[in-house]
Amino acid sequence: MTVTLKDIAREVGRSVTTVSRALDDYDDVSPETRALVRRVAAEMGYTPSSLAQRLQKQQAETIGLILPTFGPRFSDPFFSEFITGVGNQAADLGYDLLVSTRPPGESELQAYRQNVQGRRVDGFIVVRTRREDARIQYLRESGFPFVAFGRTEGENDFPYVDEDSQHGMQLLAEHLLELGHRRIGLIAAPTDLMFTQYRVQGLSQGLERAGIYLDDRLVRVGDLTQRGGYTQASLLLDLAVPPTAIVACNDLMAFGAMSAAQERGLEVGRDIAITGFDDIPMAEYSHPPLTTLHQPVYQIGEKVCLMLIQRLAGETLEEEHIILRPRLVLRQSSGGKRAGWVAAQPRKEVPGDR
Repeated sequence: MTVTLKDIAREVGRSVTTVSRALDDYDDVSPETRALVRRVAAEMGYTPSSLAQRLQKQQAETIGLILPTFGPRFSDPFFSEFITGVGNQAADLGYDLLVSTRPPGESELQAYRQNVQGRRVDGFIVVRTRREDARIQYLRESGFPFVAFGRTEGENDFPYVDEDSQHGMQLLAEHLLELGHRRIGLIAAPTDLMFTQYRVQGLSQGLERAGIYLDDRLVRVGDLTQRGGYTQASLLLDLAVPPTAIVACNDLMAFGAMSAAQERGLEVGRDIAITGFDDIPMAEYSHPPLTTLHQPVYQIGEKVCLMLIQRLAGETLEEEHIILRPRLVLRQSSGGKRAGWVAAQPRKEVPGDR
């Protein structure tokens, strides 16, 4: 049976208010009464209500994460790994994690407003930042704590962890050029996402160093899903002169591109090179294994969560802006002779990345 404040009050012969204030260590309760109440509470096995404690402190002890997604199904393994990192770190530090999904736009922004105004969470982790991000603008104007995974266009005067996508795509461009590819297609992510700009720029710059220019006719925009990668790769492969290599802006779209190529009788890694970005767990076990850029997603989740909770505790962050360099992992899908070789070391690693 659950022991209540009323039960303790009856046992010690004091009012419920006195018992409550004694347990909360108020000065207007004598030391003797406080000692008595605490001893009896311990003997009776009293456990204070976490909800009541949170209300008293005016803290939810919860951090929020709203995933921007369309449609009824959401199974992106990238976010599964990221959420696990956030959730495990939050639990270790005594916080709960509130995760919800909203399609980008007004309903998403309304969810932020409701959580902030209702004090349902103490702070937010913002993911898949946009070039002009209304979520970040609202949180900044509200003075509400948050940490972002990613940057925005313009002034980034907020704490964030981000991947140097530009550098990573330059590594991929160099790899494909070394293999002799000159007609390279790109399946980009939605153009409003900030990382899309960096990844397109990186690939373009890497090719231009060799005097090759990214052909606009070989650039398609996908939706970061496997189906989207399949659709856009099909359009590229059905051109009169198709590309000899396809670079996808994430692994899921690369998987879709491989399916489209195989459906047309092409052997990925021999007849066409296909690459991704993220190095999600499935990348190593796809058919064939996927050449991609590795970013430590789980550890990034841990890091942004730690940074947010440090902010909530009033601590000064050692670094407010952390930019990591991805590692190029060469596997069979690009047809390189050094499959499995890992190139380029992180400029700065998130603790725990191995």
